[in-house]
Amino acid sequence: AQVTAGNERVGRPRLSDAAFFWTTDRQQRLDARCEGLRRVTFQTQLGSLHDKSVRVRALARAIAQAIGADATLADRAAELAKCDLLTSMVGEFPELQGLMGRYYAQYDGEPAEVAEAIREQYLPRYAGDELPATRTGMAVSIADKLDTIAGIYATGQKPSGTRDPFGLRRAALGLLRISIERRLDLDLQRLIEQALASLPFQAPSDSARGVYDYVIERLRAYYLEGGSGIAVTAEMFDAVLATRPASPLDFDARLRALAAFLELPDAQSLAAANKRIVNILRKATEVVPAEVDENLLLDPAEQILAEQVRAMERLVEPRYAAREYTEALRTLAALRPAVDQFFDSVMVMAEDPAVRANRLALLARMQSLFMHAADLSRLPG
Repeated sequence: AQVTAGNERVGRPRLSDAAFFWTTDRQQRLDARCEGLRRVTFQTQLGSLHDKSVRVRALARAIAQAIGADATLADRAAELAKCDLLTSMVGEFPELQGLMGRYYAQYDGEPAEVAEAIREQYLPRYAGDELPATRTGMAVSIADKLDTIAGIYATGQKPSGTRDPFGLRRAALGLLRISIERRLDLDLQRLIEQALASLPFQAPSDSARGVYDYVIERLRAYYLEGGSGIAVTAEMFDAVLATRPASPLDFDARLRALAAFLELPDAQSLAAANKRIVNILRKATEVVPAEVDENLLLDPAEQILAEQVRAMERLVEPRYAAREYTEALRTLAALRPAVDQFFDSVMVMAEDPAVRANRLALLARMQSLFMHAADLSRLPG
């Protein structure tokens, strides 16, 4: 009874305060607080929360259009997203940010998806947390996170060691999880460029590449620690990373295809062959032709390999275009006998410069067939 009474003495005033804040906050519409965001600094170089909202609105519209969401709803949700930060309720109970915004938006008669997106902008809040369920919420959440990452990175304040005051690591992993687990095919590189272009200052020239590398590197732990549900090694991750997929969903598709390919009996031999080809091409001093001259194919083994490479190009290019990476790599596994025979009987670095260059061109063309999915030379073998 004493414990109950003690808790009631603490709880009643808090609930009374909350009731007062709820009543007071509803005297003003949520959108009436938008102007007040101009007085709240987000970051010195990046301006106010109002400035951030303007940038996020543009990104959210672009993302909404890309994922088949309503761009108008995404724009409205992004406009209202930070307004509840100025309410008395959130001022007293900061952990309610987003949640109170949803309630106030509902009270104001905003569309249901707009109200829900205001809450979902902060998802996921931690590892294993729920993801946005509405398309509008997905668009606003990704836009908000990407604006923060691009802006803070461009100011030269990317995380170092254990310091990450703006939560960039969490934001990067969050937008990646939303993209992959919600199956959103987004051109991350293009969105990064848009985010950087909207900043109030000229971002360093290498920012786009740096932000992409930073965001994609957050995937490493996601895969290596089993968050994706497939067994991935560091070498497998690096093999796909070398191809720099524009879309996180595309990255995931390539990695899953590579995992399936490596279970095939021919995979290790082809990985070793690709590594050997890369070493040969790296050491070559001559310019490697773009095309293979069939008249210079002298050995039966290189003739067979050239013929199979041409056949494989016709088979796998449509599959790559459709992102059917697993089927493409399974098809390419049939090259192993021809590749093995080529290296057993053909001297690549022939004395005749024309023959030598032609053989290098054939190897480069064969390797390019795999590079659409992953750089197999990065794999052990």
